[in-house]
Amino acid sequence: MTKEELRLAYRKKRDLLDSSLIESHSLEIANRLLALPIWNFSFYHIFLSIISNKEVDTTSILTVLQGKDKNIVVPKMIANGLLQNYLLTDSTILISNTLNIPEPVDGIRIDEPKIDVVFIPLLAFDKMGNRVGYGKGYYDTFLKKCKSGVIKVGLSFFEAESKINDTNEYDVPLDYCVTPEKVYKF
Repeated sequence: MTKEELRLAYRKKRDLLDSSLIESHSLEIANRLLALPIWNFSFYHIFLSIISNKEVDTTSILTVLQGKDKNIVVPKMIANGLLQNYLLTDSTILISNTLNIPEPVDGIRIDEPKIDVVFIPLLAFDKMGNRVGYGKGYYDTFLKKCKSGVIKVGLSFFEAESKINDTNEYDVPLDYCVTPEKVYKF
């Protein structure tokens, strides 16, 4: 399938999920993350879930990161498909933008090369680690600015597709993708 076909199909699949399933699957994903060899780093970038889009709820992952005393970095969308990254602290004020994405108002900026691990939102992914997001390119652009060894972890309610037919050189593949059922390593 193409990226656009997958976007349509997986938005429909997500629409069928109820809140109790989202909550239980999100917790299963957070628990599976604990088995990954990603916990010896300092700076972890994580998206804040868009509840209305029925994304993986990252609240449990945030709790794990706080419990492990990690530096948590959250994104803010700016013009031209770019993300700015801010340290999440007790004093960080979050406000939902026009797309209902919770974002920091301001705070301590963190440059991309400082980030060690990135948890990535997605709609679908394939068995080679290619992913389909919302199609705006924010994460591909952001990931290209990160250091070469940054660990990229997708989070998905659904299992891998065989192949995304229209990947290109601008796509940045995942290192892992975690679902409620399994961990994929690429």
